[in-house]
Amino acid sequence: MFFASDNWAGAHPLISECLTKEAAGFASAYGTSDLDRSIEARFSDIFETDVAVFYVATGTAANSLALASLARSGGVTFAHSEAHVIEDELGAPDFFSGMRMVEVSGSLGKMNPASLKAQIIRFPQDAIHHGRANSISLTQATEQGTIYDLSEIETLTQIARENGLGVHMDGARFANALVALDATPAEMTWKRGVDVLSFGGTKNGCWCAEAIVFFDPAKAREMSFIRKRAAQLFSKSRFISAQLAAYLDNDLWLDLARHANSMAGRLRDGLAASNTARLAWDSQSNEVFAVIPRHTAKSAENKGAKFYEWPIPKDLGETVHEDETLIRLVTSFATTSDEVDRFLQVLQQD
Repeated sequence: MFFASDNWAGAHPLISECLTKEAAGFASAYGTSDLDRSIEARFSDIFETDVAVFYVATGTAANSLALASLARSGGVTFAHSEAHVIEDELGAPDFFSGMRMVEVSGSLGKMNPASLKAQIIRFPQDAIHHGRANSISLTQATEQGTIYDLSEIETLTQIARENGLGVHMDGARFANALVALDATPAEMTWKRGVDVLSFGGTKNGCWCAEAIVFFDPAKAREMSFIRKRAAQLFSKSRFISAQLAAYLDNDLWLDLARHANSMAGRLRDGLAASNTARLAWDSQSNEVFAVIPRHTAKSAENKGAKFYEWPIPKDLGETVHEDETLIRLVTSFATTSDEVDRFLQVLQQD
């Protein structure tokens, strides 16, 4: 009953098989092999436009270097107050970009447009002592398992455009959001005003595959140097390409995300019908948040369930009692219906 994180899951067999095949023989290094070039072309096909693709080791590196590519001296980047770039990356985006992350409020992990406008106004372009507005970063799916619909993305990117700001999307769970919306990659990104995407594969069945995708290759001219300076240039980049070859082939990446989302839906349905637990809020991706008694959480852990207790958001605080706790449950491509049912049964038995 592993629900702590989709990072805990292993790799899909087809991805491992492709890596094994690529392990033999020789290929030119640093992103110049035939396989590397073919995957770059595959990304352009998927996004229905010419893109520039740069591999990095982690989601934190993808976010940090993507934002660095948008940076200007004295710039500030706006993101939701609970976004990964603010809460979980130890200042790496600030360090690599030279900018500051500025919090924007909003319910259920999504930036509120009015709050974004109010924050941007605080940092005019000539504010030499306080910093100038530079870019926004939106997380899709969000850290609370919710998803910006296409109109919400467009509203935020339009605000950015009106103020001359770049737009970054943190897509660590990009596939989960995409299949939940039943949208195309193009519709959820550049057609809605996104400039650069952190494309995540590690959480969805890859060994280690993260990419920075630019929807205007002209804006990627500095990225080769930014990535090299940050020690993120892989010599044997074909091993990232091998993972992505299997990941993208026959839409495996979308099938894996659909399965993870389906298992999360099964969890949500079970929790909604439970007498001992309740959904904290409705989510749409592969993250589920529930309020359960503390003793039930301890009992579930003793019976082998793995999950994280989660900080209680301010707007939820009064609804969680002293003897209760908020937990996060994350499903993955490897989650089974049996695991979900056993966990729900454990909650009911306590």
